[in-house]
Amino acid sequence: MVFSAINMSGVSQLPPQVQERLQRLQQLQNTMQQLLAQRQRIEMEVAESDKALEVLKEVPVDAKVFKSVGAVLVEKERDKVVKELEERKEFLDMRAKVLQKQEDKTKEKLTGLQETLQKELGINPTA
Repeated sequence: MVFSAINMSGVSQLPPQVQERLQRLQQLQNTMQQLLAQRQRIEMEVAESDKALEVLKEVPVDAKVFKSVGAVLVEKERDKVVKELEERKEFLDMRAKVLQKQEDKTKEKLTGLQETLQKELGINPTA
């Protein structure tokens, strides 16, 4: 990052307005990391659901199917498990879209703030 060149002792010498922007930049970076981590977890769960659905579609309707509930396996009807997985996957897909929008907005704010700080600090963004 461009602003890593500013050491922590130098930050206190910056105008308060610039210090606040630097803090906001760090907050936005943290938010972005959290959003990315959440989206990764969701994508993993969607992949697991897809794999489970794929396997269940090949299982006969009357076959015994077990679902993990906490530390216990519970026998359930195959169709009910398929329905639950499909509903969960729908929810996760919707959540992933919301997170993507939040990421896009955060990225936009980050970019704008970085450009503002670069101008204020006289840092050439291509350097």
